[in-house]
Amino acid sequence: MLAVYVYLWFLYRSIIHLSPQKFQFYSKHCMSNQFTPRESACFGESHGQRMGNFNGVLGVKGRGFKLKRKQMDLMKNQLVSNNEGIQTVEVDNHCNFLQNSDLCICVVTWNMNGQVSYEDLVKLIGSSRKFDLLVVGLQEVPRKNIAQLLQTALAETHVLFAEAIMQSLQLYMFGLKNSELLIKELKVDKYSVGGFGGLIRRKKGAVAIRINYKGIIMVYISCHLSAHARNVEERNSQCRHISHEIFSNNVNPYAKRAHITVWLGDLNYRINGITTHPTRNLIQKDLHHKLLTSKDQLLQEAKRGQIFNGYCEGSLTFKPTFKYNVGSSNYDTSHKVRVPSWTDRILFKIEDPDKINASLHGYKSVDDIYSSDHKPVKAHLCLTLNKQSPPTGKKILP
Repeated sequence: MLAVYVYLWFLYRSIIHLSPQKFQFYSKHCMSNQFTPRESACFGESHGQRMGNFNGVLGVKGRGFKLKRKQMDLMKNQLVSNNEGIQTVEVDNHCNFLQNSDLCICVVTWNMNGQVSYEDLVKLIGSSRKFDLLVVGLQEVPRKNIAQLLQTALAETHVLFAEAIMQSLQLYMFGLKNSELLIKELKVDKYSVGGFGGLIRRKKGAVAIRINYKGIIMVYISCHLSAHARNVEERNSQCRHISHEIFSNNVNPYAKRAHITVWLGDLNYRINGITTHPTRNLIQKDLHHKLLTSKDQLLQEAKRGQIFNGYCEGSLTFKPTFKYNVGSSNYDTSHKVRVPSWTDRILFKIEDPDKINASLHGYKSVDDIYSSDHKPVKAHLCLTLNKQSPPTGKKILP
């Protein structure tokens, strides 16, 4: 009986992956469903959805758990049935910027590898300005004033709304000129996952911005997770900790939940189960989007219910974005000959589809930037509030 109890303890701990203090608090209240509004808020907006509800699965009697085989099977089946994984959505490349949506957002993520030029940032943004908001998440940023360079490139149309910076991990948000009055709420936060990466401008963790703009509440989380193919569980753990800790301090229990949460960054999940040369052959034959996505660790872990349950992502039609030889479009030719991987991703989750609709009008890599061993990734996302929840303010022409 003691062995069963110990096994259940570690199984339960591994599923929710909380600190001992939070685990003790959670296990105490979860069985009785007696969370106060503030206690629920402290776990973050998506805690219940991501970690699952174990009420009725683990029975408490006397001093320990009484768990029968049927109950164990029920717990396993419930975990599987509640898992949605990452939903792949098709991309509609046509966007009527001023007509069919309330808010259009351009989201960019790029691991800069400690190098930057103004010309690269201009390419990163692109010549089109058909967006209300520009969100730029950067990793391994050099010691330069990136905000000023971006503002110079956007001077004619957009201004800086917010920035969240943690050493080499940085997140910027720009909005249309003369639309600042449409901001009703603006907060920033950061969370470090430790280590000494900051000493060499490779800080790991996440920075985030929460904004209520035109009546739409959004959370953007830009992260840089642990490297190497073998560290899957470490990345999973970091995702869970970031999800629970970001904006968890001084939580207003009466604050409205975000309409949409967007994760972007160098998540560092790799292609696994296939060696580098077969992988490169598939990419060369333009078969990567058909035959390599099943080998992607991020999609695999989401399917297992470990991370990003209920999130959406565009089809991975672009080539894996890491690792390139700096200064070229050739994959790694060093002695490590790394397997090309989609390390750089943009995911989004609509909290209540009855209140807001999202459409993806672009998801691609920017292949004509050569200063890093990563290629940037861009997404163009448009949001529409349902008629019963009209947005505040109309589109402002740049």
